[in-house]
Formats: sequence, structure tokens, C-alpha cells
Amino acid sequence: MESVDRKEARTRPDLRIGALGSGSDYTAFLDHLGIASLNVGYGGEDRGGIYHSIYDDFYWFTHFSDKDFVYGRALAQTVGTMVLRFADADVLPYDFTDFADTIHKYNDELKTLLKNRQEEIRERNQNLDEGVLSAASDPRQPGVLPVKEEVPPFINFSPLDNAQALLDRSAERYSKAMRGFLARGEKASGTSLAGLNDKLAQAERRLTDSDGIPRRPWYKHLIYAPGFYTGYGAKTLPSVREGIEEKRYQEAEKEIVRVAHALQDYAAAIDEATAELEKAGR
Repeated sequence: MESVDRKEARTRPDLRIGALGSGSDYTAFLDHLGIASLNVGYGGEDRGGIYHSIYDDFYWFTHFSDKDFVYGRALAQTVGTMVLRFADADVLPYDFTDFADTIHKYNDELKTLLKNRQEEIRERNQNLDEGVLSAASDPRQPGVLPVKEEVPPFINFSPLDNAQALLDRSAERYSKAMRGFLARGEKASGTSLAGLNDKLAQAERRLTDSDGIPRRPWYKHLIYAPGFYTGYGAKTLPSVREGIEEKRYQEAEKEIVRVAHALQDYAAAIDEATAELEKAGR
């Protein structure tokens, strides 16, 4: 997967935005309220720097971290430019085609996860039947051999596949309408754009469910959540992914249907925004 990510980073015209987990202010906004959020930062030169230390003060910052305020300034300029771009836009700069593409990636990851689990357990069971693990065991340090497991069943991903195709079409229609709107160079009134911007701002909430994800009802977002056992680390399509990881396969299949419904609602929100955009351009 890392080699695929590296290849994609070299060939894509933009950068894929990573999934958000938890551990910062955006948690309540994204995971609970369904408000689109972004966490921006620069990294890669060290292993994370000073984190929650009593020495992380102004003296340390100006003597050891960023003496000339170069890094802090660069980050402030980056975030400031993004905020101004968003605030000054006549139409909020949303691009749904990238999200649709990302859903493809998450869906493929789930299918690969299930397939790998099936192959892993099938291979281990065969090794047990053939006595491979017993023969390889060190008699001087005897251990307990694993027990045979049921091979994970096949799961019906078709509701997710169908919702994904619907999202693709809705995202492309909106992108086409936006290109036409910009090409015409028309100045719509603030009143006509207000309805469009409101629909764009509210679209993310269609990806939430009032019941939340299994065993964690506070987390309402069905696309992103911190993992149950991973703390800050993000899980994408968390209710389905953790269902597979924790061998709750029937639950995972039910959650696929719920996620599919959320994506269908999201596609409908995009269609509503497209209609508003087309109306504003008349």
C-alpha cells in the first residue's frame, strides 16, 4: 500500500487529504456534528518535536525550535491564505470528485482487508491440518498451537458499490456545472448564492447517523472516526472496517447498508447544490 501511495503522490495533480482521527479540536466538529474540518501542518523534518512538555515555552521556541519564526510564519501564511480563499469565495470552493475518488479507495481497502483475512485463516488452517506448525514447533520450548478458525464469509459490498457509483455521477455533474458557471463569468446575486453556499456547508452532515457507530454512539460520522483500539489513529468507514477486523461479519454487512444510505443522502445533497448552481447562473 505504501508503494501505491508513493506512486500516486508522484502522478496526481494534487495531494490526497489524509483521514482525521481524534486528539484535537476538530474531533467534536467532524466526528460528532458532521462539520467538514481540516487539520493543517508541516512535518517530516523531525519525529514530532516537543509534545506536551513543561519546556515547551517561549524561551525554548525562540532558542531551539524556530529562532527566526520562519516555520511559524509559513504555517500562518498557509492557513491564513486558505481561510481567506474560503471566506472570500462567491461560491464555497468544494470539490466533490476528490471525495468520490477517496470513497473508491476506502471501499477497495475494505475488500482487500476481507480477502487477506480469508486467505490468512485458510492458509493457517491448512498448515494445522498438514501438521506444519506442529513440526516446526521447538520441543525445548513447547508452545500452544493456534486453533482452527472459520474462514470469514463473503460480504455483500454491492450496496456500497451502487452508492459509490451514484456519488461519482453526482460529483461529476456538480463539477461540470461549476466549470460552466465559472466559464460564463456571470455574477450571481448574493441572495441566489446564499442558498447554494448553505447547501454546500450542510452537505457533510448527510454523512452522519443519529445512532452513531456500534458501541460508540457519540461518533456520528460514518466515514471517519478514531479507531476503537487505536486512539488518535483514524479508521475510514469505521463501522464496516472494525466489523471485519473484530470478526463481526454480519454487523459489517449491516453497516455497509447504513454507510450506503449515508452516501446516497450525500449524493442527493450534491444534486441539490448542483440545481442551485445552475439556477444561479441563469
